[in-house]
Amino acid sequence: MHISEFDYELPAELIAQHPLAARDRSRMLVVDRAKGNWRDSGFAELPALLSADDVVVINNTRVFPARLVGHRLVRGERGAKIEALLVRRVTAEENEWEVLAKPGRALRTGAEVEFGDGRLRGVIIAQMDEGRRLIRFEAVEDFDQIVDEIGHTPLPPYIKRERDETQRLDEPQYQTVYARQRGAIAAPTAGLHFTARVLDELRARGVAVAEITHHVGYGTFQPVRVERIEEHRIETEHYEISAQAAEAINAARQAGGRIIAVGTTTARALESAVEPDGRIRDERRATGLFIYPGYRFRALDALVTNFHLPQSSLLMLVAAFAGHDLALRAYHHAVAARYRFYSYGDCMLII
Repeated sequence: MHISEFDYELPAELIAQHPLAARDRSRMLVVDRAKGNWRDSGFAELPALLSADDVVVINNTRVFPARLVGHRLVRGERGAKIEALLVRRVTAEENEWEVLAKPGRALRTGAEVEFGDGRLRGVIIAQMDEGRRLIRFEAVEDFDQIVDEIGHTPLPPYIKRERDETQRLDEPQYQTVYARQRGAIAAPTAGLHFTARVLDELRARGVAVAEITHHVGYGTFQPVRVERIEEHRIETEHYEISAQAAEAINAARQAGGRIIAVGTTTARALESAVEPDGRIRDERRATGLFIYPGYRFRALDALVTNFHLPQSSLLMLVAAFAGHDLALRAYHHAVAARYRFYSYGDCMLII
């Protein structure tokens, strides 16, 4: 398929810049695959749309403040301001990280950098494609603790606000209410709509809630740079499905219930861990699964997901699950109906 088949026009004013004051008051477009139609709803209605024996699978990854702001060091003195987004830890022993660096031209191999008034220093040991660098860090204290103290929430580039406002607002809001396992560089945004009240209502209706972990990394949002989408490759991300979570998911399947994945990361983890007979394995590993139209789903029965960027791998997953034509028509309706888009936007329930 050509990448142009996953394009749509979106007015800039529909890109949500702030979260809602009440997470569960977002709008929700309910897309019915069997009927080939949709209807406008609200996320608060989700529990009423599910049944006893269903299981909702959520991703409990926690975003860490992976955006570091610092300076290049020139003969021991601070030089140009730089930013580094921690993308992936390459080695734990030598504390080497792959980062997205800005401006990349100032950070050639051998350059020295500092963050947090000298609490964290590093040297560029390799230049990579797409503005990435390999940095070996030296920290005067525990590395993760320093990053948590001096780092910033790495919001997507389409959220355009002042840095101090971003830092103040988004540290609590750009996390799900069930975030537990530190390791993501972006939030699993379909989960941002959930509140304790919604989770309680689900359980009260006999709907199981199973937690897995899929650390959102660069692979989730890396651009598709090929014309034929079949040639695209997704960088691996790590997930973990515990024995308890697998048991709950498989029990729902055995009882005739549905598996409802919250978010595309949850969907990819489940589809990576599914057996030919539909059972989910408990496992901990990495996945580079790229789902696009033509893929045969074996784990999912329904999907909660936000509205995604044009020509993105996330939109391609949605099109694979809902059907390409139905997904794109639903997106056009969402634009016409003035839904809020992207990370802080509204959502879809695809059944």
